[in-house]
Amino acid sequence: MSNIAEGFERSSDREFHRFLYIAKGSAGEVRSQLFVALDLGYVTSDEFDDLRARSEEVAKALSGFITYLAPKGPM
Repeated sequence: MSNIAEGFERSSDREFHRFLYIAKGSAGEVRSQLFVALDLGYVTSDEFDDLRARSEEVAKALSGFITYLAPKGPM
């Protein structure tokens, strides 16, 4: 969420688009940290599955938003 807000505040479509990609990368980082949390016993398998699915939904939503905002046709 912070990456999206920062990109929006840059007042540039190009920067906003770039920060959406950064936010999508952060969703991948969350999934990575979830595996660590599972391995260390900080979350149960059920919690892991739920949180991983949610992080994947966020990444997919960001991908859709990125695609929606992409320039269409010749520039």
